[in-house]
Amino acid sequence: MGVLRFTKMHGAGNDFVMVAARDLPAARSLAVDRIAALCNRRTGIGADGLIIVGPAAAADVRMDYFNADGGGAAMCGNGARCTIAFAHQLGLVGETGTLATASGDLAFRVHGPGDIEVDLPAPRDLTLNIALAGSPYAAHHACNTGVPHLVIPVADVDAVDVAAAGPLLRRHSHFAPLGTNVDWISKSDREGVWRLRTFERGVEAETLACGTGAAAAAAVLVSLALAASPVAIRTSSGDHLQLSVDLEVSRLALRGPAVVVFAGEVAEHE
Repeated sequence: MGVLRFTKMHGAGNDFVMVAARDLPAARSLAVDRIAALCNRRTGIGADGLIIVGPAAAADVRMDYFNADGGGAAMCGNGARCTIAFAHQLGLVGETGTLATASGDLAFRVHGPGDIEVDLPAPRDLTLNIALAGSPYAAHHACNTGVPHLVIPVADVDAVDVAAAGPLLRRHSHFAPLGTNVDWISKSDREGVWRLRTFERGVEAETLACGTGAAAAAAVLVSLALAASPVAIRTSSGDHLQLSVDLEVSRLALRGPAVVVFAGEVAEHE
């Protein structure tokens, strides 16, 4: 029986099991069911996802991201920021550089301890005022920021029953066959700050924060002239994310906290 070394991190409440590629078993991979077991909040470490951090062919470091169900995902904004902070802590990267992801190479900047900014994939398929049959909401907008998001403006996100509405909209026929992440956005009680709640595909539950969801919401708000860049978003954890948005050049940048919670070892049975 061996052990797997890991670090638990969170980005604005979005939490991850971080594993250095050099610490993986000889096969250099983890099975889907093993990833799901490690992310299980009752019998595992507990996390929204697992990230393997290792060398990249043309970038400074690489992120391989897996959702809590063990399936891979092309992008995770908060996961990308945690990857950069983790790699910086290990001495693998400096203050600036590029991160390789399944959505492409992304530039990053380390502003200080736990203060990380990363350029996200250029927004795609930004579509305003989508008609969704059966939805109780008045307005629906879509944007892909590395993964697809449905953005729904509401009067008060705290009044939304995310557990009930999330699964229905996440699997709505409009987004078949892969489905979508679902974000609700509203003004907060603080001037210029927006509140966000997200039901994440692959986690199949509400998460405390979602970086790509915050980016999609910011892109929609700027498109609707409801906000100007940079857009400040308060997550359900109470942390704030800052989104720089320039739709003329298709640029999105995500800045916010990336925090180490604890490090440890978990048994790896043969």
